[in-house]
Amino acid sequence: MSGPDTSDRGTGPAPQGAVAAGPDARAIRVVVVDDQTLVRQGIRNLLEIAGFDVVGEAGDGAEAIAEIGCSAPDVVLLDLRMPRFDGIWALGELAARGSTVPVLVLTTFDDDSLLLRALKGGARGYLLKDVTLEQLSHAVRTLAAGGTLVAPSLTDRLLRAIRSDAVGADDSLPAAQELTSRELEVLRLVAEGCSNREISEGLFLAEGTVKNHVSAILLKLGARDRTQAVLRALREGVLP
Repeated sequence: MSGPDTSDRGTGPAPQGAVAAGPDARAIRVVVVDDQTLVRQGIRNLLEIAGFDVVGEAGDGAEAIAEIGCSAPDVVLLDLRMPRFDGIWALGELAARGSTVPVLVLTTFDDDSLLLRALKGGARGYLLKDVTLEQLSHAVRTLAAGGTLVAPSLTDRLLRAIRSDAVGADDSLPAAQELTSRELEVLRLVAEGCSNREISEGLFLAEGTVKNHVSAILLKLGARDRTQAVLRALREGVLP
C-alpha cells in the first residue's frame, strides 16, 4: 500500500506575522550594516523570512564599503551611529566612489540634523527601527525599484527643517517654475516614494515616458538624484 501523499507538506499558511515574498523578492540582494551583531542577525533573519537575499553584513562604515564592493547588493540597510566609521562617513565614501547603490538608513535616532545629513549625503530612504517587517519590506522593494521613502512620522519634521533653510543656501532652485503640470504630478509621486513602474501605472503612462519626465525634473531642479530633487522642491514650496 502506498503511503500518504506528502507532496504538499510545508505549503500551509505562513506563520503569523510573516510577510509573503513577492515574485521577485528573492532577486533583491541586501547588505545589512549595523555595529550590533545581535541586531544585524535579527534584521537578517527577518529579511530572509520576507524572501530577500541577504548577501552580506558589516559592523561599521569601512566594512560596509568593502562588503558592498564584494557583494554588489541591490539595497543597503545602513545604521548611522557606529564606532570608527559611521553611516554618514559611509554615505560620503559611496558618493566619492560614484556608487549608485540605494541606501536605506535604518536607525534608532530620529534627530533632524542626522536625517538631513543622511539625505543630503545620498540616502534614498530613512526609517526608524520601530518599523514592522511589512514596512521594512516595502521600503526595501521601493528603493530596489528606484523609489525613495522617508518614514511618515518624520516627514513633517523634515519639511519644517528644509523650509528653515537647513539644507543650505547653495541649493537654489531658479528653474522650479518651469516644471510642467505633468512633471509636478510625477514629482509628487516621487516624493511619496513611488517607483517609475508605480508612477506609470498610477498616471497611465509608459514607463519610458515616466523616465523621461524624471530626467527632465532632475535637470530643471539641478538635482543629482530623486532624493535631492524632492528636498529642493519641498524647501522652495514647489511641493505642498
